[in-house]
Amino acid sequence: MAANPQPVISGLARALIQHGKLSEADAIACSTNTANVPNGFITELAQRKLVTPRAMATFAAETFGYPLLDIGAIDLQSIPRDAVDRKLVAKHQVIPLIKRQNRLTVATADPSNMRALDEIRFQTGLQVDMVVAEADKLAQVLEKLSESAGQALKDLTGDEFDLDMLNDSATEATTAVEDTQEVDDAPVVKFIQKVLIDAINEGASDVHFEPYEKYYRIRVRTDGVLREIAQPPLVLKDKIASRIKVISRLDISEKRIPQDGRMKLVLSKTKAIDFRVSSLPTLHGEKIVMRILDPSSAMLGIEALGYEPEQKQALLDAVQRPYGMILVTGPTGSGKTVSLYTCLNLLNTAGVNISTAEDPAEINLPGINQVNVNEKAGLSFAAALRSFLRQDPDVIMVGEIRDIETAEISIKAAQTGHLVLSTLHTNDAPTTLERLKNMGVAPFNIASSVILISAQRLARRLCSCKQPVDIPVEALLQAGFSADELDGSWQTYGPVGCERCKGSGYKGRVGIYQVMPISEEIAQIIMTNGNSIDIAEQAQREGVNDLRQSGLLKVRQGVTSLEEVLATTNE
Repeated sequence: MAANPQPVISGLARALIQHGKLSEADAIACSTNTANVPNGFITELAQRKLVTPRAMATFAAETFGYPLLDIGAIDLQSIPRDAVDRKLVAKHQVIPLIKRQNRLTVATADPSNMRALDEIRFQTGLQVDMVVAEADKLAQVLEKLSESAGQALKDLTGDEFDLDMLNDSATEATTAVEDTQEVDDAPVVKFIQKVLIDAINEGASDVHFEPYEKYYRIRVRTDGVLREIAQPPLVLKDKIASRIKVISRLDISEKRIPQDGRMKLVLSKTKAIDFRVSSLPTLHGEKIVMRILDPSSAMLGIEALGYEPEQKQALLDAVQRPYGMILVTGPTGSGKTVSLYTCLNLLNTAGVNISTAEDPAEINLPGINQVNVNEKAGLSFAAALRSFLRQDPDVIMVGEIRDIETAEISIKAAQTGHLVLSTLHTNDAPTTLERLKNMGVAPFNIASSVILISAQRLARRLCSCKQPVDIPVEALLQAGFSADELDGSWQTYGPVGCERCKGSGYKGRVGIYQVMPISEEIAQIIMTNGNSIDIAEQAQREGVNDLRQSGLLKVRQGVTSLEEVLATTNE
């Protein structure tokens, strides 16, 4: 009987034996069945707790004379992904890092693998330089690259996604279009699905599909900042736009005017994400923006929004009032809808009748009667409000007070035993009252109906990789801190950047609020035609923090950076 052949021992294993880092028996044991597995020997060493990936990378770099690199700190967007054939990347577990003229730098966990070096050199025709990286981190980066939207575009013929894109009331014409294009456009649908899944996993709020003269790009907005994730071939721009419009029940034959629609991405039996879709004709094609509407954002609870204890209590006291008006103000994208729905969720019980009028309804909340405003059909905010008052409501939510008619009906409802919640686009709480007066609402009606105004902004939250930073006292004073606050009992932090936050130094966002209950003194100022400055001064005397002061408090708590507060608040 022939003896069993000895397993092939790699150059890395021999080096470990020669330097006394590993016994020959352990080397043979770890090499068994791993000869054809990329970095299998290193993985086996780690699993047997003989040599950690970090120690292995350090040893390999020193022994073979290559630089050691922390691959986790690399910006994936800067990697020349097309420099090396993806089959070679997967086969040898290498990552192309930098391509300059006729030289290519690649990262590997096994610098003794000369076969990988030769095959990459032959395939690319470039001189190849190596750097050493930890095997576990290398595998993580390769996994991210393979899951990215750019890679998904190349792998369109792979496995189907276990997802459905639903349009609840698609027309026969739409269905016919889908049937005729199903075969041709299936790869495009898969690509769109992958982009949307990536965006959802990142916690993005919007996805932008943007055509230009010489290229086509896709960007996502995460934590308020746009970032490019893919550049599909320019020839796909019309197919991508058409498929999104079909699924969103838009007219694919109409490319001259803007259109708005909705679609739903079903992730599982219990999880579905809605998208608000907007198309806009541009010089080089239709730009599509998809707003991600995640119902779970309204279920976070008031504790997760970032209110300070006294602000939260003031809001809760107002929400529990039987009647009156609560206004939430701030610019587009400042989280007003989430704040309103968080309040509605607190009120959403079997004994309360809640109706909302929105343009359009962004979050689907069971137990609430939601109406989409349709100006073309004659269903305006004012018309919806009149109907609500005939529907025996307890709580009414108006998406936005845009005109005097809507304002007057809302105030009338607040004065006749209903709790009314709405939004306005103003800079802070005091100017909201002046805005209502400028719209034509009588001061008496404002003073007798509005019970609380909450102005808000969203600031990026520092990632866990944050580090202390020293900021000059003069800069802190100029930002709005008082001399008494600079007592050395707290520390300012700044962004650093890590794998978790993709190098930005920020992860998630936190609300900055100015919560102003309407006291008798403020109501008196309104009644005597006082201006927003008078109201702001009175609010300060009552202990109401303005947006800047609330933001500086978040800096003291180490939640965000001073730069972020200065960028998102007005002094």
